[in-house]
Amino acid sequence: MQYRTLGRTGIKVSPYALGTLMFATSIGNPDPSDSVRIVHKALDAGINFVDTADSYQDSEEIVGRALKGRREHVVLATKVSRPMGSDPNQQGASRRWIMTAVEDSLRRLQTDYLDLYQIQRPDPTTDIEETLSALTDLISSGKVRAVGTSVMPASDLVEAHWVSERRGLARFRTEQPAYSLLNRGIEREVLPVTQRFGMGVLVWGPLGQGLLTGRVRKGQPVDLRRAEFVKHVTDERRVDVVEELVKLAADAGMPLTHLAMAFAIAHPAVTSAILGPRTMAHLDDLLAGAEVRLPDDVLDRIDEIVPPGTDVGTLDQAYQPPAVLDPALRRRSLADRSAA
Repeated sequence: MQYRTLGRTGIKVSPYALGTLMFATSIGNPDPSDSVRIVHKALDAGINFVDTADSYQDSEEIVGRALKGRREHVVLATKVSRPMGSDPNQQGASRRWIMTAVEDSLRRLQTDYLDLYQIQRPDPTTDIEETLSALTDLISSGKVRAVGTSVMPASDLVEAHWVSERRGLARFRTEQPAYSLLNRGIEREVLPVTQRFGMGVLVWGPLGQGLLTGRVRKGQPVDLRRAEFVKHVTDERRVDVVEELVKLAADAGMPLTHLAMAFAIAHPAVTSAILGPRTMAHLDDLLAGAEVRLPDDVLDRIDEIVPPGTDVGTLDQAYQPPAVLDPALRRRSLADRSAA
C-alpha cells in the first residue's frame, strides 16, 4: 500500500483503516476468534491503521487480543464520549470522564499508549478548553500521541484551534466525519477547514452503512434485522441514487464496493477511509479493490449523480447539534413573540 501522512503528525497510515464496530458481538460478528483473524488478515495485507471506540461493546478487548505481539507496527486509534452506562458522568468530554475512560481503554486494549485518541461526538455541555486541557495532559504523560475529533462541525473545529493557540494547548490533529457517495456534505466546509489546519481525515461510513454494498436494491426484499441501526435503507431517495451508482460501477467495470471505497479516498483532504467488515469475505472483497483509482470521467459522472457538497438523505448516526434538536434554542418565547 501507498502510505499517507496523518495530517501534520508525521505518522504514516494506510489509505484503508480497519474499523471494529462490527466486532461487537451483539450487532456484528458473534465469534471473537473470527474477528481476531480478520484483524490479522488486514494487517498482513498492509493495513496499519486500526480504529475502535470504548462504546463499541467488546471491540476494544478483541482488538487488544488481536494486536498481541504486533502492537508496535500498528497505528491504534480509539474514541471517547459516548455513554458507557447510566451514570451521567460516564460520557462526554469532561476532564473527569476522559481521565477515567482513557485508563479503561488502555486496559482493554492491553497497551501503554494510544496513537490517536478521539472525541467521538461533540460535547456542548463541556468547555472545549477543559477537554483540550485534559487531552494535553494525556499527551504530556505519554499515554496518547495525538488527539482528534469525530463529526465535529467546521465552526467548532475553528474554535478548538483558536483555543489551542490562545491557551497553548494540544491541537486536534484529526477529524473523523461520515463521507460516502451518498453523503458529501463535508466537502462544503468541514474538509476545507481540515485542510486549512493541516488535519488528517479518517472517514467512516464509506459504504453508506451498507447501502453501497450492492446488496440493497430497489424493489428487492431487505434484511431489516438491524432496522434500528440502518433505517436509511428504506429511504427511497437514497435507494434511487444507489441504482444509478450500481449502473455507473458496472459501466466502469468494477463492483459498487470498489467504486465507493475508491471515491472516499480520492479527495485530497481524506487520509484514510474506514473499512467495517463483519466477515472475512467482506474484508476480502474490499481488499481486492485497494488499488482502484477512479479516472476523471467516472468522478465527473459521480458529480452529476450526487453534486459535490450535498447529502442524499441523512445517516442514522449523523450528529445533530443542540440548535437543531432543542426547540427552545430555535423558538422565541411566547412573551418575546408577543412583544415583537
